[in-house]
Amino acid sequence: MALERTGRQAAGSNADLIVAVLKAAGVRHGFGVPSGNVLPLMDAMRAGGMRFVLTAHEGSAAFAADVTGRMSGVPGLCIATLGPGATNLSTGVGSAWLDRSPLLAITCTLNEAQLGRRLQMWIDHQALFKPITKGSFRLRRGEIAATLNAALQLALTEPQGPVHLDLPEDVALAPVTETLAPATETPAPATEPLCRTAQPVPLAAAAPVAIARAGELLRAARRPIAVIGANAMRMRDPQALRAFIEHHGMPFATTLMAKGLIDEDHPLSLGCIERALRQLQRGFIRGADLIVGLGYDTIEVEYEAWAGAVPVLHVDIGSADVDASVHIAQQVLGDLDDALARLRALPAASNAWPAQAVRRHRDAFQAALRPQTKGFAPHQAIDVVRKLLPREGVLAFDVGAHTHQIGSQWTAHAPRSFLITNGWSSMGFGIPAALAAKLARPELPVVCVLGDGCFQMTCGEVAVALRERLAIPIVVLDDRWLSLIKLKQERRHLPHFGTEVSPGAYRPPPAHYFGVPAVGVDSAADLERELRKALAADGPTIIEALVDAAHYSQTVFD
Repeated sequence: MALERTGRQAAGSNADLIVAVLKAAGVRHGFGVPSGNVLPLMDAMRAGGMRFVLTAHEGSAAFAADVTGRMSGVPGLCIATLGPGATNLSTGVGSAWLDRSPLLAITCTLNEAQLGRRLQMWIDHQALFKPITKGSFRLRRGEIAATLNAALQLALTEPQGPVHLDLPEDVALAPVTETLAPATETPAPATEPLCRTAQPVPLAAAAPVAIARAGELLRAARRPIAVIGANAMRMRDPQALRAFIEHHGMPFATTLMAKGLIDEDHPLSLGCIERALRQLQRGFIRGADLIVGLGYDTIEVEYEAWAGAVPVLHVDIGSADVDASVHIAQQVLGDLDDALARLRALPAASNAWPAQAVRRHRDAFQAALRPQTKGFAPHQAIDVVRKLLPREGVLAFDVGAHTHQIGSQWTAHAPRSFLITNGWSSMGFGIPAALAAKLARPELPVVCVLGDGCFQMTCGEVAVALRERLAIPIVVLDDRWLSLIKLKQERRHLPHFGTEVSPGAYRPPPAHYFGVPAVGVDSAADLERELRKALAADGPTIIEALVDAAHYSQTVFD
């Protein structure tokens, strides 16, 4: 029975109470794979009007919950059974841990009296999830609402991340013994964070002495460059980044995950660092006399990989994790929005970058990413997708050689429009990310691009898109190899071994995968034709693009 929020002792089961608390926090759906132990929570979701999205694999459920947290500002929800369900779930939970996404992972387990015994499927879930979450808690009778609200707040407090909750089946079924305050939920725009009953603890403002020293460094710099990182994705006002950059007239680059926080059409944009053609970007950046890291989380790529001997001004929520070779001139630690507002109020830096230097470098960088090829190249396919996807549209992609090419080549125009995992960097992210983005923002066009190896890993998730009626074109770059590892074998002068995905002669795709229509293309013109159709369709479409990935040896590694 559905929970009644009366201000007195609530009626219903603890599972009903869980759903009520989550709904009050703005959670609208959860992803998962059921078992008998999950049924009490699933039925409470049905009765309480919360959507349960059945995925093909629990890892995909957690990836989807990760992206839900990124897109909505509300912790995503993923659900699994005990044992293998929990271990499968942990792959996507690790993504939220290293990529700093707010998420609740609920594992439904045995009855309380059975926990700790040597019984089928049982393992210690707290031991499993402790290293990859901000906290792991058991839901207990009489403490359900308090534990859930604490978990929600913990997930949203910087650095944001996943929280694990273990739910014994008899606890889920037991009658509520807690008092629940009357509901006060009001609708909120989809573009704003929806979580209202749990809010993050504000970070302290940066120390005045740190701001003053940062101002001295900015005034002394003649060729400063800003590099924006993943922690800036969670700023309350991303426009503050652009205002800071423009105030100081500073060229800027981004890490992979931070693309789009400032429109990359901006005349000061240098593009992405540490993906394809890394040396070109490093060469330009090392011509600076000050690097300003804005929300730079070294989980994506460490400073020492690219900064060289240039001094670093690190402006972030936490200290930089650096090798002794990195010259950290000053750290400004605390609330990013506040720090950037105070730094923007200081006198502008004296900028001596030659006129058109950024434009010339960016043009040369983008031209080098598109070498002449005989066949249909990945860079041509990526350009077709960028051409047809509207500026506000969302790209979700996966991990492999194509990640490097897309990261450097793609022009991102808006925050939350460029979805990838770079801290965790797990194959299997792309399709679940696209599903979650479309569910969170159904009004936006969403396209998924992934390699053939990634597609084989998660192809069952296309059935989820069909079941949920999600109009998502899924473009598979079929080069018939695990190309990133193949390239690494070549760089180490090793023979190709264990990296061929599709041996033998090429065969066109079947008419459908799990009911999702599939079509093969082998040219830019054919891809453009089929992608236009897919973007106008009322459900998912798989487009298998047969590409010649030879240019990866020039662009992905340099």
